[in-house]
Amino acid sequence: MTAPLVYIIMVNWNLKEVTLDCLESLHELTYPNFRIVVVDNHSEDESPRAISERFPDVEQILNNKNLGSTAAYNVGFRRALEANAQFAMLINNDTIIDPNALNLIVEACLPEDVGLAGPLIFYYDAPDKIWSAGSMLSRLTLDLTDDNGRDKIFTGITERDFLTCCALLFKREVLEKVGLMDEDYFFYQEELDYCYQVREAGYRILLVPEAKVWHKVSLTAGGSGSPVERYWMAKNSVLYYRKHAAWWNWFFIIPWRTGSAVKNTFRLAYYGKWKALRTYWVGLRDGIRFPL
Repeated sequence: MTAPLVYIIMVNWNLKEVTLDCLESLHELTYPNFRIVVVDNHSEDESPRAISERFPDVEQILNNKNLGSTAAYNVGFRRALEANAQFAMLINNDTIIDPNALNLIVEACLPEDVGLAGPLIFYYDAPDKIWSAGSMLSRLTLDLTDDNGRDKIFTGITERDFLTCCALLFKREVLEKVGLMDEDYFFYQEELDYCYQVREAGYRILLVPEAKVWHKVSLTAGGSGSPVERYWMAKNSVLYYRKHAAWWNWFFIIPWRTGSAVKNTFRLAYYGKWKALRTYWVGLRDGIRFPL
């Protein structure tokens, strides 16, 4: 029996060496039926040339401008659907994947009621420390509740409300039923929005802890707490709440997020990240003003 075809989608923007390292790890996968497509967001570091020279089997789609991660993901999804792939997997280019991970994730995603499945993700610089194991969602605040599972021990496949797009397998049926990702989320929070929709559509989301990925963490955004990260996280968080909150949720969301804004403000000020602090508040303002 032929294994289901998986299209592995990677987005690149000016991270040539990092992308090449990730592609090297993908070429070590033991899964027997996959294709790789790199969606390049108009890189200026000769990434496409380097990729084609070192990995001529990798398909590349070259955007004529930086579309942001979400729109670029959708470019890859459309290519996977055109190729009649049964699954599409997003993977960040700043990751290294275990050779057996894809086998385990695909197997977990086969049942009809499963829509998404993903690996346990560790810090690249601390390879035994969990970066993300997904999260559960508060039904009151619609926020993540357990710090991406960093302090938990997972011994088997576990249902989660949220998994990060850092490495995430999508069933074709989900892409066709739920649709592609909302491109209003230029960068960040797109996976939170999508996981919410997948759950609302009746599918389960599964963490496969035996499958492992190591993440170099926020290289494209300039690192955690950078001005770029703070802006898009703030703006897109507001979009997420505006899109999904019922009227009664706001009685819980407003005090919760106000407290979060105060905490973020003091934290950024304490570390002297004044530019990040400014972009954080600009992001909140832009999220409130954004037309839905």
